[in-house]
Amino acid sequence: MAHLLLLLTLLHPGPPTTQPAEPQHDATIVTLPATRPAEVPETGMAVYVGDTVIFGYDPTPALKVDANPVQAAKFPVIDVHGHWSKDVPQAQLLAAMEARNVAYVVNLSGGNGDDVIAMLEQYDDPRLIMFYTISWDGFDGEAWVERTVADFERAVQAGAGGLKVWKDLGLTVLDETGQRLAIDDPRLAPIWDKAGELGVPVLIHSGDPVAFFEPIDEHNERWMQLHRHPSWSFHGEQFPSFREVLDEQDRMFANHPNTKFIGPHMAGDAEDLATLAERMRKLPNLSVDISGRVAELGRQPYTARKFLIEFQDRVLFGTDRYPGRERQPRHRIYFRFLETDDEYFKYYDHPFPPTGDWRIYGVFLPDDVLKKIYFDNAATLLGLEIE
Repeated sequence: MAHLLLLLTLLHPGPPTTQPAEPQHDATIVTLPATRPAEVPETGMAVYVGDTVIFGYDPTPALKVDANPVQAAKFPVIDVHGHWSKDVPQAQLLAAMEARNVAYVVNLSGGNGDDVIAMLEQYDDPRLIMFYTISWDGFDGEAWVERTVADFERAVQAGAGGLKVWKDLGLTVLDETGQRLAIDDPRLAPIWDKAGELGVPVLIHSGDPVAFFEPIDEHNERWMQLHRHPSWSFHGEQFPSFREVLDEQDRMFANHPNTKFIGPHMAGDAEDLATLAERMRKLPNLSVDISGRVAELGRQPYTARKFLIEFQDRVLFGTDRYPGRERQPRHRIYFRFLETDDEYFKYYDHPFPPTGDWRIYGVFLPDDVLKKIYFDNAATLLGLEIE
């Protein structure tokens, strides 16, 4: 970019001998007009200081602490939160699963209509579980709901293991009158009831990190992330508040006690586990997965450990990736977080922090709790045999 001025290149020293080797990246200090911060390339960490950006900043800790990277899970795993498209070879998935001791993976990008049927036919190994995905295109009230319920039932009869709902419901989906469609809109009740009738879980992503709903100012701990991805912000009068979204979701859960719900990403409350605990005590049909929230859980290891042990029967393993995905082998980081007492390690393994500029600590869960979170809880919800 013509307006960028290269000033200095810095090289990083090697990591401590007791820490696993981390990718090394050159750092470059550049001058950037304050009005165009989003133009910093996304191939490295960007630290903003006034109009100056340190691009690729990746300091090596001086701490000398034990490091116990985990290549495969201690016990068999069900990953309830995976995503892959039809161009990923089945053999590649299965090989990566075996290498990491992952017994089953749920694909939440199965689609709907003929697309999900095609995915079920393409990925025909029973270890690969497809969820039906709602599309809100053409929403026209009760007629749309009726069509969707029929399509969903067809998918389950063909082998789909559950229902996935994206976060656009409650945030950006509009009804036929142009009004925001609330998560607990009574017109949607037949969908949740049908899932209960069919005995399959509903994994519904509502909300996002609380910082996404706050002003993007000097107090926002995800300031850099939101400057890299400004469209991820839900701050403003055009959006409901963070808590309004979760309250709608909880009312929907309470209104459908015979349906099993999974709240991914710690049901939106990874930064406030006390509130999440209160919600779960009131909602016995709610389970949560840890996908995409190890960054939050790992920086509060004492509180997280207590929570995971208290709700050991209702927490599920998930990564928001698929085994073998290049550049982001998130499974190994999650195993290390759950199994070890390692201190101050990265929750990511690519050039820049995807959420916040911090590191995490392991929670070294007991074996009986690990087995439940890794496998048993998900097996119960998915109707699989517990090993």
